[in-house]
Amino acid sequence: MAKRDYYDILGVSKSATDEEIKKAYRKVAIKFHPDKNPDNPEAEDKFKEAAEAYEVLRNKEKRQRYDQFGHDGVKGGPGGFGGGGMNMEDIFSQFGDIFGGGGGGGFESFFGGGGRGRSRGRRGSNLRIKLKLTLSEIAHGAEKKIKVNRLVAADGVTYKDCQTCGGTGQVRRVTNTMLGQMVSASTCPTCHGSGKFIDKKPPHVDNTGLQSKEEIISVKIPAGVTDGMQLSMQGKGNEAPMGGAAGDLLILIEEIEHDVLKRDGQNVIYDLYLNFVDAVLGTSVEVPTIDGKVKITIETGTQSGKILRLRGKGVGDINGYGRGDQLIHVNVWTPKQVSSDEKSMLESMRGSDNFKPQPGKSDKGFFDRVKEFFN
Repeated sequence: MAKRDYYDILGVSKSATDEEIKKAYRKVAIKFHPDKNPDNPEAEDKFKEAAEAYEVLRNKEKRQRYDQFGHDGVKGGPGGFGGGGMNMEDIFSQFGDIFGGGGGGGFESFFGGGGRGRSRGRRGSNLRIKLKLTLSEIAHGAEKKIKVNRLVAADGVTYKDCQTCGGTGQVRRVTNTMLGQMVSASTCPTCHGSGKFIDKKPPHVDNTGLQSKEEIISVKIPAGVTDGMQLSMQGKGNEAPMGGAAGDLLILIEEIEHDVLKRDGQNVIYDLYLNFVDAVLGTSVEVPTIDGKVKITIETGTQSGKILRLRGKGVGDINGYGRGDQLIHVNVWTPKQVSSDEKSMLESMRGSDNFKPQPGKSDKGFFDRVKEFFN
């Protein structure tokens, strides 16, 4: 089933402000919250769907990529990038406090007693790395192995429950009102929502129960990424203390400039220089492409400025809609110095009618070639 538009899920326009998006998410999440809709899988799916939409639209960079590329722009293909695949623990750990009154308040204050008794804990910090890619890797997509040092839960650590909240991570307060008892919940001020304290730990482990560990992570880069684009791998950042949700691995793309090919969106540009004789008589030459060298034919009487097109030799589209083209810009090279014999030969041809410029309707000017390029 096709994924729904994130703006439609929250019921806002594409020009909605951050505050409008936040209010809209709050309204939808309250409506479909599992505590309000027990044993209702459809409501839970809509609750998750709203959280996924909010996770993307609240983030300026993710929202910009979504507006430009749709769901593929934030998902990034099969590598697990972007906003998809949120579970209930992710939602409560990241967005639970949007319903509270500034102190990490829980959902119980909206739905009365009962509550879920969930210890949300803290979220692990994000990791940021730069990844350099060649034009070939960008054109076809690539799988890269990345070495990262991340904080992970250490072995040999034992915990004890927080005495203030009893291990729930929340403290509740019951208030008697005209409408009956109202239960509100807020983050425990003693354990800050983790519900636990470290009891014993090995000497190499820090005070949060984490240790640094070097890991090799496989990253699938979709074809068509651009220089400066940021991809996100959920849960591959630092793990959180006391079992909270792990942060993300943020990957900033850097494009390595090619020696002779220039990228222009999905197309690549190559400047071909011909000598005067080859342009007049025609020839065949080898030109570089992303996929290696290919031989092309230069027709007799080729004019300087002509643009040749190699279809499908450009960069892959990030949404999977094929590849761009390679455009070859022909330049006829004019020698700056000639020998006396060469000069005599050229002088003998100067007066020939065949060497006088005689542009016809088939010889397109600069602006016609530019229009043809974009059509």
